[in-house]
Amino acid sequence: MPKRTTRQSVDRRRSQDYRKVAEHFPDAAGVLIVHSAIAYADAISIRLSGQKSASESHEDAITLLESIAADGEKQKNAINQFKRIISEKSKVSYFGDLYDETSVREMWKRLERFRNWANSILKH
Repeated sequence: MPKRTTRQSVDRRRSQDYRKVAEHFPDAAGVLIVHSAIAYADAISIRLSGQKSASESHEDAITLLESIAADGEKQKNAINQFKRIISEKSKVSYFGDLYDETSVREMWKRLERFRNWANSILKH
């Protein structure tokens, strides 16, 4: 016997509303990537200096991270990935751009690179 599912009637015109929600998921993914990167930056700052940025500006988190962890090419490259993620966030927040699938994929790659470096510091 097939399993019965709970169903609800919905006006067919609402299908476009649901489509709009589906199309905004890249925005949600982009926002989560940004917040993940910021949390990694905070974790690194706390580990290396016992401090984290308390500023409203994410650029200040970059500045703090550079001041405590930017020695060496690997560190500079990782921090550059963080900068580029924050740059994408600024475009969306201040210029009204939206994240699209391509930008989310690029942000994910940047987060992976930044996360790998962060984990190399945080695992000790």
